[in-house]
Amino acid sequence: MRKVSPAGDDSRMGPADVQVPLTDALGLTDSALNYYELAPGDSSAFGLHAHEKQEEVFYVVAGTVTFHTADGEESVGAGELVRFGPGEYQRAVNESDERVSLLAFGAPKEPGNTDIRRYCEDCGETTQQTVELADDKSEVRARCLECDAVTGRFE
Repeated sequence: MRKVSPAGDDSRMGPADVQVPLTDALGLTDSALNYYELAPGDSSAFGLHAHEKQEEVFYVVAGTVTFHTADGEESVGAGELVRFGPGEYQRAVNESDERVSLLAFGAPKEPGNTDIRRYCEDCGETTQQTVELADDKSEVRARCLECDAVTGRFE
């Protein structure tokens, strides 16, 4: 048995105020688990995205989060779960004034290729993106694959 607490000390840089990877801490071998805390306006992902091989289940621990999908938006409240299959585009966004906490469970552990989409001002449309760590490790950047413009910066 392994017991962990999703404390914010191990939080990753990104679009969420707190993102704690729990996969390794729990010794998971076939699935992935992450804990998120989203301040108002935060998101769980760098953009609308789909995993090639991984299905994801989100459990909303507290608050209400809005899931943006290719088909529209859906609000999910505390105590509710939502599932996305491989290839389904989604992004969780806190559009409320309250803090949101949620757990994200993915299987299999390795998602395969992840297709990320964001709006690029230079292109004037939503484009495919890549995510990279700055050379000085001060931020994570989303970058348009069409024109190479930086479309988002996350600390």
